[in-house]
Amino acid sequence: MKILIVAIVGLIVLLGGLFVIAFPAMGTSPGDEEKNRLKKSAQYNPQKHEFQNRIPDVLEKMRKEAMSAGTLIEFFAGGKGREPAKRLPEVKPDLQEFLKPSDKLKVIWMGHSTFLLNLSGKIILVDPVFSGSAAPVSFMVKRFQPPPLSLSELPKIDVIVISHDHYDHLDMQAIKFFADKDVPFLTPLGVGAHLRGWGIADSRISEFDWWQGTTLDGVEFIATPAQHFSGRGLRDGNKTLWASWVIRSETHNVFFSGDSGYDIHFKQIGDKYGPFEIAFIENGQYNEKWRAVHALPEESVQAYFDLKAQRFFPVHWGMFSLAFHSWRDLKAQRFFPVHWGMFSLAFHSWRHPVDSLVRLAKERGVRIMTPQLGEMVYVDDNYQNVEWWQDLE
Repeated sequence: MKILIVAIVGLIVLLGGLFVIAFPAMGTSPGDEEKNRLKKSAQYNPQKHEFQNRIPDVLEKMRKEAMSAGTLIEFFAGGKGREPAKRLPEVKPDLQEFLKPSDKLKVIWMGHSTFLLNLSGKIILVDPVFSGSAAPVSFMVKRFQPPPLSLSELPKIDVIVISHDHYDHLDMQAIKFFADKDVPFLTPLGVGAHLRGWGIADSRISEFDWWQGTTLDGVEFIATPAQHFSGRGLRDGNKTLWASWVIRSETHNVFFSGDSGYDIHFKQIGDKYGPFEIAFIENGQYNEKWRAVHALPEESVQAYFDLKAQRFFPVHWGMFSLAFHSWRDLKAQRFFPVHWGMFSLAFHSWRHPVDSLVRLAKERGVRIMTPQLGEMVYVDDNYQNVEWWQDLE
């Protein structure tokens, strides 16, 4: 029996090794030297040799409920309405208008969590995924349709921001496209190993722990907490960190949630860096079984309110003391839902996230932005939301 068990384990290890070699999209785990650096993070558990969330056992508790044969069967069996019956409407973005100098923030959503920002003249690409699938093999987790812009059609990118290393946020094809481009990458700790493995020079990669960041040409990028997990292969679970991001300049303040379950970090981020002109918050691919790592719609809305923590500047004059809102309070505060509209990674219908959000937004007075794929929009009070998906099944 022992010999049989050893043989089975050996076969699994061998197949796992061959799988990694055959599928380079699985990426590269941090090496020994990198691991020594990662161990310095407060988010790193030296006993388990992996990163963890604020609540250390939140993933273990979730997996006990979510990881079952029934869940796997339901996931791969498909279901009614998980994918649109026809191609979603899209717009070829007006890149000339997008690139024009402006004091307004501009956005182009490419589907799921991939979007372009023109923030104070800086062109920022977030979680670029352009492949036909969000998996190590092309026949799994296929996207609904090609992105509205191909990689070769993108404007010159100044910065690429990555939230974590899952396939629907970190795409080997997209990374390799930028291997010979002079563009810096900003990632959470450990994710740089994947980039280096795909040809990105180490000098172009900056990795950050939570609450760390950098400033590039007047734009500040700060990695902030999220409640999630990481990994692309069979043995690299949580070997790299996950994060949300604050991106701000003298005139703009933006938040991107990455992937995250609901926790106190949204309030902490709001208190420290809010309120935000716009919050790109994940709203899709959720389920009660895994709400620890993907917030339900009502939790995403609550996160939005947490992020709008008010800040005041006290002004003293004579015997009177007045309190004025900071300049950011005067901005158009918007909820821009991401993590929907391009992949099916949960059991709900493809449009359930946005239908749920619209209902909640009307109930709670949330101003949302749901442009069509590829549509260039200004983040200002002139924006009028259109529910373009209502006639689609």
